[in-house]
Order: sequence, then C-alpha cells, then structure tokens
Amino acid sequence: MRSDANIAGPMTDPVPGPRTDPTGHDVSRETPPPMDDTPIGRAAQLAVEALGRAGEGLPRPEDTRVMVVANQKGGVGKTTTTVNLAASLALHGGRVLVIDLDPQGNASTALGIDHHAEVPSIYDVLVESKPLSEVVQPVPDVEGLFCAPATIDLAGAEIELVSLVARESRLQRAIQAYEQPLDYILIDCPPSLGLLTVNALVAGAEVLIPIQCEYYALEGLGQLLRNVDLVRGHLNPALHVSTILLTMYDGRTRLASQVAEEVRNHFGDEVLRTSIPRSVRISEAPSYGQTVLTYDPGSSGALSYLEAAREIALRGVGIHYDAQHAHLGAQNDQQNMAEGIQ
Repeated sequence: MRSDANIAGPMTDPVPGPRTDPTGHDVSRETPPPMDDTPIGRAAQLAVEALGRAGEGLPRPEDTRVMVVANQKGGVGKTTTTVNLAASLALHGGRVLVIDLDPQGNASTALGIDHHAEVPSIYDVLVESKPLSEVVQPVPDVEGLFCAPATIDLAGAEIELVSLVARESRLQRAIQAYEQPLDYILIDCPPSLGLLTVNALVAGAEVLIPIQCEYYALEGLGQLLRNVDLVRGHLNPALHVSTILLTMYDGRTRLASQVAEEVRNHFGDEVLRTSIPRSVRISEAPSYGQTVLTYDPGSSGALSYLEAAREIALRGVGIHYDAQHAHLGAQNDQQNMAEGIQ
C-alpha cells in the first residue's frame, strides 16, 4: 500500500534537495509551504488533501473484480469514467488494469500510453492470441495502474473475429491466463454492441453503466440491458449490472435533478450515491495525457471520482455506502481542508 508521502510528495515538491526561503536559509523538504488565503492556495491544499485521502487505502477485494464500462450511446463519459475510476482505485492502493477495447484508443491517450500502429495492443491479444502480459504497460505518474492499449488495428477486429474459434470468449481466456495479481480490471467498450463489447461482457462479472444527466439519458439502454441478459443466459451466468454512475451532472439545472431522480427510481440501489459533475478540468485532462486525478487533484471532478471509487470498493466487500456515510465523509473532508487552510 502506498504512503501519503509517496503520493503527495511529487505534487508538493518536484525539486529534489533543500529549498531556500527568501532570507537565504535552507528549508527542510518536509516543511509544508505557508498556505496563503488565495484561490490558488486553497486549490493547492485541496489537491494535497485529495491525494492524502486517496493514500488512506480501502479494503481490497478477495478476487479480481472485472468491470465492463458499457453504454452504446456515445458521449456519456465511458472512457472518462474508466480512466478516472481506475486512477482513483490505484491511488487508493489497488492494482488496476485498464483494457482499452475502443478502436479510437481514447483511454490509452488519457493514460499517457503510446498506441501507434506498431505498439503491441489488445488487438494482438484478441486476433493473434498474444499473451495479455506482453501488451500491458505501466501508466506513468500513477503507481499500481496498468493499461492494455488499443490501436487503430482494432477497427478491423470485429470482422476478423467472426471466423475465429470461440470468438466471444477470447478476451476472457486472455484474462484468465494473466498471472500478475490485480484487484480490478476495467474494460472500456466501444459505443456499439458488436463482438468487441460481447467479448468484454463474457470476460467480466460486473457491468458499470455511465448515464449522462441529459434529456435522452435512458434512450437505448434497453438494448444494452437485453444484451446483458442474453450474454448471462448463454455465455456468462455471473454477469450482472452492478453499478450505475451519473455523469455530467449540473446541479444548477432542473433537468439534471429530474434525470437523476428518474434513474434512481428505475435502477434503485445500483445507482451510486456519488455523481460526477460537469467539469472543464475533466474535459481538459486527456489532452495532456493525464487523468483528472493527476491533472488537477483538487478539482470537483477529481474529488467526485475519488468518492465514487471509494463507494465502489466498499460495495465490493459488502459495506453499504449509505447517505449518512457519504455525508459524514464529506464533513470530515471539509474539516480536514479547513484545518489545512488555517
């Protein structure tokens, strides 16, 4: 498990060796910088607190949890949710693998993983039967996080898989043969219900569905749920929808509240208490090859993904993350931040 120093250290003091204050005296690297009451100062403190909370660690699952992030509706935050939840779980002390099954390779880009045509990728695993261990790369900046990247070759995999033996279970077999210990595997699916998504559904036990808080939020979900039922009935009896995550939530609008209420009424306990706000920082992070956790750790988006990851981890070991728990956690976080700013 990683210590708070390992996590927060590089963010708070990237320059090795002693610092010098304005009077010319050496200052220990462990000495925290004075916190001025400015927006930048408060944001820096939020970042330290966020990473400090992540370093506390969470209960680890007994067996690897394989979660399929799917929704054939585009633009709902599948890739964003995959990479930021993965980074959050890793910062909480877990060992996490992201499998990028989208030919666009956006998850690979967001994690800072090179995925040009010559890079060994998940395509080689599915079509060429290459071992998964030969394509997995460690993610820079986040200890314990790994990625099996997607390349443009994956665009033709749907057609090439049709003629292969056991075409629906090739990813499942690759994961079962992977010998490195993992706590979580998150699979980022393309916005379609073809053979790539079917491979993910056969390989996973849990389905995580991001739902955008917009007018057409539930449109098209029926077909995804029917496919989940079909795969469960014929190929993977363990498959179930375990998690619904509300994304792009804007509390200022009445529509977002109505959509959230409708989703909670429809899906019940599967919906996480934590919702992900609409955030410029979340949108900007991938262009820098980063998750929002490393791009702006103190932002509302980063804090929300950390809380969502905490909720998912607690649910996985049978601890119900109820509203009271969430409220107390938020109060403690606010108190910690207030003490840090003072």
